[in-house]
Amino acid sequence: MPARIKDLVVDAADHQALADWWCAALGYERRRPLGQPPPPAEWAVAIHHPQDAGPVIWFTPVPDPAAGRNRVRFDVWGDTGEFLALGATMVRRHDEDTGWDVLADPEGNEFGVFAPRSPGLHLSGGRTTP
Repeated sequence: MPARIKDLVVDAADHQALADWWCAALGYERRRPLGQPPPPAEWAVAIHHPQDAGPVIWFTPVPDPAAGRNRVRFDVWGDTGEFLALGATMVRRHDEDTGWDVLADPEGNEFGVFAPRSPGLHLSGGRTTP
């Protein structure tokens, strides 16, 4: 049987802030067990899509900054301008050789942004809407 991805894990200097940034960008929410208090701030943070339409993403605290380019990145359907408005930075605009923009989140993790597949589809509070 082939393996399946269970979760994605991202190391971060400020894991709390980065988890919140990706929640806003993707329309995700922090995952907490029902009836349980929030975990201590130093623990890893799990975020998920409210309708489980994507993988769980964990943000783990690490003391040292990232060195060099990340080897795994998110590729997302969305609007580059909306990610930039949330605080992403442009790394490379699409051109005739690549059909996507490369941006970086607030901690410098690169991600690819592809134009939405349906006309008029855009991000609204992190969720795609027609």
